Amino acid sequence: MQRGIIIKCLGGLYTVESPDGIYECKARGVFRNKGISPYVGDSVETDGEVITEILERRNSIIRPPLANLDQLVFVVSTCSPSPNLLLLDKFIAIAEYKGIKPVIVITKIDLEDAEKIESIYGSIGIDLLKADYQQKESIENIRSLLNGKISAFTGNSGAGKSTLLNAIDPALNIPTAEISRKLGRGRHTTRHAELYKLAGGGYIADTPGFSTFETNKYDIIRKEELADCFTEFAEYSGECRFKDCSHTCEKGCAVIQAVRDGKIHESRHANYCAMYEEAKQIKEWELK
Repeated sequence: MQRGIIIKCLGGLYTVESPDGIYECKARGVFRNKGISPYVGDSVETDGEVITEILERRNSIIRPPLANLDQLVFVVSTCSPSPNLLLLDKFIAIAEYKGIKPVIVITKIDLEDAEKIESIYGSIGIDLLKADYQQKESIENIRSLLNGKISAFTGNSGAGKSTLLNAIDPALNIPTAEISRKLGRGRHTTRHAELYKLAGGGYIADTPGFSTFETNKYDIIRKEELADCFTEFAEYSGECRFKDCSHTCEKGCAVIQAVRDGKIHESRHANYCAMYEEAKQIKEWELK
């Protein structure tokens, strides 16, 4: 038996990288019978032609099917398209919920100032970097963050994910697409799940733009668990008057007071409240 990692899935064939080389495998029929599908990023055992065992996952996302991610990198453009902060906050929350480190990389800073994005996300306890293609150091900072890790890149379609990945490692040669002038957004160029190995170590995955599907394709967060996914709330949530405070409208809510005092950004709290209202509508059977 050989142990390796799935780096590509296409047409029912799985490309597995092991210390002995790279080869294509099929999955045992028993997985399908049990409703189990191998994911890109899975650590597996094979006999050289067939995947015989899928080792325990640390985490996974459904669309695209990726497993064992160390970090989820959100590529956010300052403009063209303008950032969708509600969607961004939803995905940051899901990353936190799944134990995947969220990272924000801001692109198109030559077209518009990144001050607004930095003011919202620069102090919430996650890495925030800017991609300046005229400054090699900025790309090197992003590259060093990826070394030795499995990272997935996502963001609004047209935000420049593929362009950024090609700047990080030109050997990747990931296809890019022009921004649609009529729609103001990019045409999606990523067609399948695949890990690309970096020259400096580690793997990266380019994913569909997150404007193309709903966040519940990634996971559903109960309303009682949502506040824990907004890391900047933690400093204040224990000081609320009521233990079951939802941090949306209650009197004596320390989180709301922190918003009023400028310690938590209004945008983050407003998006939390919108997500909380959505979570209240979730039926119990949807969580199973």
